[in-house]
Formats: sequence, C-alpha cells, structure tokens
Amino acid sequence: MVSVFEYLDYRKFLKEFYEESKKSNPYFSYRYIGKRLEVDPGYLVKVFQGKYHLTLEKTPLVRRLCGFSAKEEAYFSTLIQFNKAKNDQDVKVYFEKLLSYKEVGATSIVPNQYRFYTRWYYSAIRGLLGYYEFDGDYAKLGKMLSPCISAREAKEGVELLLELGFLEQDEAGVYRLRDANITTGEEWRSIAVREFQQETIALAGESLTRHDKKDRDISTLTVALSRGELDVVRDIIREFRSSVVQYVDSVESPDSVYQLNIQLIPMTEQGGK
Repeated sequence: MVSVFEYLDYRKFLKEFYEESKKSNPYFSYRYIGKRLEVDPGYLVKVFQGKYHLTLEKTPLVRRLCGFSAKEEAYFSTLIQFNKAKNDQDVKVYFEKLLSYKEVGATSIVPNQYRFYTRWYYSAIRGLLGYYEFDGDYAKLGKMLSPCISAREAKEGVELLLELGFLEQDEAGVYRLRDANITTGEEWRSIAVREFQQETIALAGESLTRHDKKDRDISTLTVALSRGELDVVRDIIREFRSSVVQYVDSVESPDSVYQLNIQLIPMTEQGGK
C-alpha cells in the first residue's frame, strides 16, 4: 500500500490510495469514500483532479479511512496546509515541517538536496572547487567568495557537497569535484530553487556597490510587449542561456565563479490596467 510520507500533494496520495484499494476491494468507489469523508462524490473527483481542497477538519476522517498512525495523520494534516499555502513564507514553513518527518520514512523528501538550494554559497563553493585545489583551509575558502563567508559556513558547504556526492577527497587530501546530479521530484525543487533565486537576485543588487564596474555587467531594459510577443522573448532568452552554457562548458582553465541572473518581470498589470 502507498505510504503518505512519499507524497508532497495529499490529493495525489488520496487518488493513488483509492486506485490501489479498488484493485482488491471492488466496493471502493467515489461514493464510498465520499460517504466516509462526508463529502459529495462529485466534489471528491475535483479533489483528486487537484481542483478543490479538503478542509483540515476532514483529517480525522481520512485517518480512519486510510488507517493512519498518529504521525501519518500529522503529516497528512501538514500536507493540506502546505498545498493550500498562498505565499512563499507559508510554503517554506510547511515544507520544512514536512521535512521534519523524514525519520519516519520519507524517502522522496531529501533534506540535504533541498538544503543545497537554500544558500547561494553552496552553489558558489561547488563552482569554485571545480578549478581550485582545496586542501581543508576553510577560512581561506570562505574569503575567496564574494561576499566572504565564515570558515564555519565554508565547512558546512563542503560537508554538504560531500554528502550529496558532488565532492570526493583524494589520497593527497585534496577535494575534487565529481560529476553528480541532484535527482528528485519537481515539487520540492521548485520551492528550493525559488529561495535560491531570491538570494542570488539580492546578491546582484548588492553587487552594484560591492564590485567595481569592470568586474560586473549589469544592464536593464524596459519594453512593451503583447502576451504572444512575451513568449517570443522567452524563447530568445532560452537560446541565449543555452549559448552561454555551451560556451562556459568549453572553458578549459576557469579562475573565477560568476552568477548570471536573467529576469523578465511585469511592470504593469496585463493590458496596462
């Protein structure tokens, strides 16, 4: 039977719980579940489709239907709050609460992989160690970043990269970058990447006063577009980004790490209203 700890969407869990249960119990129908949860079968279908939500008050009924333990019920309740969250702060709060249930069996939610995106300097350290032979001097490593970070933060970043398989230490004690990728569900990734983007956008603003003009390139452009033209500009941005990646991959002897942010944001309501 499916485990609720494997899910980040309670509606997807309920749908798959229903499908699994129906295989062995023909009486398991929308009408049956609707009666158990005290909701209209038609409404339940909309919940399964991700269009409607259950209220928190339904959690005890779901517990009895699914045979949840107390911890599973608490996780499911948090899932409802997470899926109904309306702003970034609430999303982060409930997501991190979900992570706290890892010890009870959540194999699809991997806190270390989530953490990689929560601090800009984890990614920066990874890029730096692609060409710098780091020998364990965390204070020096921290000072090589801009802005500088503490030795403790540098050590924390290296340890995380080791845990994720991005780094390995050779016989001489030098840390080497490995070609490893993070692979998990897109649901948590979008949350974590949003945090990472917020941090790097803030760094770009600080760069205006921190870095000399010759060491950075910051430009702005305000344009008027229609919805259809916006999609064309997005394609142009994608092509540009791909070209940069291809060129950077061909660089043989890098000596610095840069952050390239590309933002295209609305300055008016749609239609200028």
